[in-house]
Amino acid sequence: MAIVDNIRTLETAISKYEEQYQRQPGSVKLLAVSKQQSVEKICQAYESGLTDFGENYLQEALEKMQQLKSVVITWHFIGSIQSNKTQAIASHFDWVHTVDRLKIAQRLNLQRPESMAPLNVCLQVNLSNEATKSGVTLDEVKPLALAMTELPHIRLRGLMAIPAPTHEFEAQRALFERLHAIYSELNQELPLKLDTLSMGMSHDYKAAIAAGSTCVRIGSALFGPRESRNES
Repeated sequence: MAIVDNIRTLETAISKYEEQYQRQPGSVKLLAVSKQQSVEKICQAYESGLTDFGENYLQEALEKMQQLKSVVITWHFIGSIQSNKTQAIASHFDWVHTVDRLKIAQRLNLQRPESMAPLNVCLQVNLSNEATKSGVTLDEVKPLALAMTELPHIRLRGLMAIPAPTHEFEAQRALFERLHAIYSELNQELPLKLDTLSMGMSHDYKAAIAAGSTCVRIGSALFGPRESRNES
């Protein structure tokens, strides 16, 4: 199928699940995960109505941004963050979904150009306590979130998670609902209200919407197989 057809299929499914799980129409954003996809495919998706694109690898993303500088795109960084890459991330992205340390938040805050709006960030939570995955534990979320509200050049928007893979719907939903629960707790205690739950990918976005996701990150179901390229 063409990318435009994939987008329409996804948008129809998202609308269906919003209705099925008593969500407000249009409350779930489709974030196109464009890592290891060509600029040509991004342009096709953009021309089909998408404006939000997520990238995992900094150098690849910067190259795409240069080629697409005449196009108004909202860029989301959704990969692991190393300290030596925070300056470029802070200077070029609109959103960062993968903050999991105060040090990284402080560096992004310090390095965000004052001429730009505050950087929108989500805390990445390791829902399944997987040793191989980034993210804070559920117990660490609240103190880190409170500390981040003191940083003037970033804006804490919400939480993000990539739970352990499972193909059983109720198991997927249960994990996502754990994230939604702490999101709700934070909204009762933080001075700034959160509005973003970044959860759900191609294989589990239905369960994520059922559990309250506001942003589903879709790659392969939208673009098809990834192209091979260096990761950096």
